[in-house]
Amino acid sequence: MSTQTSRRAFLGAVGLGAVSANAALCFGARAQSIAEELSQVAGDPETIARDEHYWARVQQAFTVDRSLINFNNGGVSPAPKWVQEAMQNHLDFSNQCPPHNMWHILEPRKETVRERLARGWGVSPEEIAITRNASESLQICQLGIDLRSGDEVLTTTQDYGRMLTTFDQRERREGIKLSKIAIPVPAENDDEVVRLFEEAITPNTKIILMCHVINLTGQVLPVRKVCDMAHKRGIPVIVDGAHGFAHLDFKLSDLGCDYYGTSLHKWLFAPHGTGLLYVRKDRIAETWPMMPAAETQADDIRKFEEIGTHPAANTLAIAEALTFHEGIGPKRKLARMLYIRDRWAKRLSEQDRFVLNTSLKPGVAGGIANIRIDGITAGELRNWLWRKHRILTVAIDHEQFEGIRVSPSVYSTIEEVDRFCEAMEKASREGIEA
Repeated sequence: MSTQTSRRAFLGAVGLGAVSANAALCFGARAQSIAEELSQVAGDPETIARDEHYWARVQQAFTVDRSLINFNNGGVSPAPKWVQEAMQNHLDFSNQCPPHNMWHILEPRKETVRERLARGWGVSPEEIAITRNASESLQICQLGIDLRSGDEVLTTTQDYGRMLTTFDQRERREGIKLSKIAIPVPAENDDEVVRLFEEAITPNTKIILMCHVINLTGQVLPVRKVCDMAHKRGIPVIVDGAHGFAHLDFKLSDLGCDYYGTSLHKWLFAPHGTGLLYVRKDRIAETWPMMPAAETQADDIRKFEEIGTHPAANTLAIAEALTFHEGIGPKRKLARMLYIRDRWAKRLSEQDRFVLNTSLKPGVAGGIANIRIDGITAGELRNWLWRKHRILTVAIDHEQFEGIRVSPSVYSTIEEVDRFCEAMEKASREGIEA
């Protein structure tokens, strides 16, 4: 047999699986190389936050369209290009023979991702379930905790709409009661927030649902203090961490909460349709999964992942996003986001007609903020920014306030931030066309 024929026979026997595996290693090595390059740059977080050469390297990792400005990363973020490539590679490999490649080769690798997520945020892998988004994670808890008619759930008027709807349905269907408190806008006193929760507790209160970071304004709530207060009364706390995870610098073990649900496609930059659910170990058995699981899985965190056939590619590509996040480092990442926020928020809030619905005091908010222009509705302003300047924001019309939510990210450029400010100043100065 000739050397050429032998080579063809070898490749035919091995199949593209080996090529796929090599490609995955290539993507992983590239992500690791960039991560190491970023992590080795010297400087404290505040200094690095202002180093445009450093962030230019970060920006090159993304494939975003620079003909527009995406300041709605709070909705969903783009993933770095090697995260996209890794996901596509896993998907290609899956489709060669899904029953074998996806179920028996790729799916078991999920455990490595679980372990890395747990280690990064200071909890046990046996307390981490990988889901599809924050809504799924939180609804597992909201629907999985036993409640009876007359039991009360305590939350705020500013919690995410889908989560309020979930408990509202239980209220209509099962006769529970949903109570909501109004958090000040902005809220700058942690003790006041804790007091508002505490004063609203009744003998029938069975659960507290609260945000880590409020999606409407970027407000950071004192999760640990609320949890400590609630636990003294035997009340478990569900935390909506959609905007806190991989945004703020913290460990899940620091919060003391019973449940924490988040999306990984926001601030971790993982593939779209990936999320995480943390359930404290001693709460797993008593919490029903949203989709039924075997009784033998009662105290197994994996029971919350029993959703039928689903892609392994999305989950495994989380690993590349983790490497990217670790390369930048949570302290540098947060410092950059605060630097960008302050650049536009301070400039605009110091001018007439602009009203900032987010406090800029340290520790009170993250990289998201909400602002309005007196005399212009949030919806009109949002539409004008997009129509005239191709700047994407979100209009918030809440019973307590209105404004546009502005959420840049680490790939946003200073030029884009300044261009946004110029557009806002023009709207304030000249008004906007209908």
